[in-house]
Amino acid sequence: WREQGFKSACKKVARKRAEARTILTPLYTPEELDAQKNVKFERDIKFSILVPLYNTPEKFLCEMIDSVVAQTYGNWELCLADGSDSSHDYVETVVQKYIKNDSRIVYKRLEKNLGISENTNACIDMSTGNFIALFDHDDILHPAALYNIMIEICENNADYIYTDEATFESPNINKIITVHHKPDYAPDTLRANNYICHFSAFSRELLDKAGRFRHEFDGSQDHDLILRLTEKAKNVCHIPKVLYWWRSHPMSVAMDINSKTYAIDAGKRAVLESVRRAGYDAVVESSRAFPTIYRIKYTLKSEPKVSIIIPNKNHHEDLRTCISSIISLSTYKNYEIVIVDNGSDEQETLNYYDIIAEKYGVKICHLDIEFNYSKLNNFAVSHASGDYYILLNNDIEIISPEWIEEMLMYAQRDDVGAVGAMLYYPDNTIQHAGVIMRLGAQRIAGHAFHKAHRVDVGYMGRLCYSQNMSAVTAACMMVKASVFKEINGFDEGLAVAYNDVDLCAKIRKAGYLIVWTPYAEAYHYESKSRGYEDASPEKRARFEKEVEYFKEKWHDLLEKSDPYYNPNFTLDSSDFALSPSPQDKNK
Repeated sequence: WREQGFKSACKKVARKRAEARTILTPLYTPEELDAQKNVKFERDIKFSILVPLYNTPEKFLCEMIDSVVAQTYGNWELCLADGSDSSHDYVETVVQKYIKNDSRIVYKRLEKNLGISENTNACIDMSTGNFIALFDHDDILHPAALYNIMIEICENNADYIYTDEATFESPNINKIITVHHKPDYAPDTLRANNYICHFSAFSRELLDKAGRFRHEFDGSQDHDLILRLTEKAKNVCHIPKVLYWWRSHPMSVAMDINSKTYAIDAGKRAVLESVRRAGYDAVVESSRAFPTIYRIKYTLKSEPKVSIIIPNKNHHEDLRTCISSIISLSTYKNYEIVIVDNGSDEQETLNYYDIIAEKYGVKICHLDIEFNYSKLNNFAVSHASGDYYILLNNDIEIISPEWIEEMLMYAQRDDVGAVGAMLYYPDNTIQHAGVIMRLGAQRIAGHAFHKAHRVDVGYMGRLCYSQNMSAVTAACMMVKASVFKEINGFDEGLAVAYNDVDLCAKIRKAGYLIVWTPYAEAYHYESKSRGYEDASPEKRARFEKEVEYFKEKWHDLLEKSDPYYNPNFTLDSSDFALSPSPQDKNK
């Protein structure tokens, strides 16, 4: 594991170097930036950019203001509420010099430092714009930031907009530490990790509904406000371009969250309140990735019956391992096991059926047809009595005692249709950590972080927290029974290929979220080398036919980027590496 961890670290260093080269490639030429200044938008939007000042170093202050003045969209005001102490009077002196040259800069000296939340609320009091934007006093905006946000407002009627961002090591903006290419709006991802962060803009109407900053959440005040705003927003839009530079210096959170330890506790409380606003309760803990990336343990409102459905033909030893792990480890007890047998003819398997049926009450139903995974599961459902189904392969070995609870805590929610698990190969590399649409050679779907090591934290910690995904594998998937029936179960036209991706696509089309959790863990004994290159001509032909069927059925879906996978990432590998020409397509 340590050797794998070292190799992983080397890959991360190489990736950061690639990201640094990428971020220094301009999004726009000087001519394009000049042209943006003359664009006339159909809506008259004034942005109030809020910046609470506190003992801001002069260089940082000037670079921050300069980046606002350089905006190609000019209808803005910069609202500066200054809580600096008397030994930093130069802050006001610097700002007043800027005001002489630009009346869009508004300044107020506060009588005392009220803390980050109340200082920002003072900025709100000064503001007159119909959209609000949040900006830290020591960071830098891309000159086209407001211009891009205007496009989202006018073209998509967005009331909350955010961008990608980069962190640089002060004082050199060219010394990039990391680049954060974010997913589109994902409520579960946002609760676990304030991935939205910078740069954010939102309508004043939305702010009035959600409420202002709350001082009791100082340190994680942005996470608290972003949660409240997005919960009430009509249309949250994401711009997959790096339009914000977050400065990292010795006293900043970007450098070390432990320099502001109170932020960790405030973040946990902000997340807990969000969960409670949704009608649930939970325990919020720091994850292994980072203190302010959270593991959320929802409280179960009830203990509904769960039907574990396992298709099987022979493979007695695999099945025994699977069943034994369920029975010996599972802490959740209100479940039944339903095995749908697909024509087993080995006596050892048939004898095992008799044993587990008598000893554990396992239901055995039979469907002797040519293998069709979708039809087998649809048939098994008619023999299941649970309120939730766990679709499980026979070559799975459970290793998390609370695996059912970990999936059920999300599946119990009205807005969630299915939940997936973390699956490992026997050598402790990852087989499944959620499914990304269009990933891989077929440009249909592939597994995120495939073959990464179990100890890896993933891109921006994504292997360490529950999050929204477009799909999860049915090798271990919990589906709400009512949702499964609502969408008419599996498409039996997909006997082998992508039937679980199709199921998840139907779930999402019906308006439900898909959640993947790293805390329901199992081994999957599927061979890493499994593929169709060694299959018979008949099997290859069937696979290719199903690929074409899926592509035709979901043509519109496959034309778009996966909302939970930033378009700057490559579709040729699963490790969230950058594509050869990131961002160019997003101009």
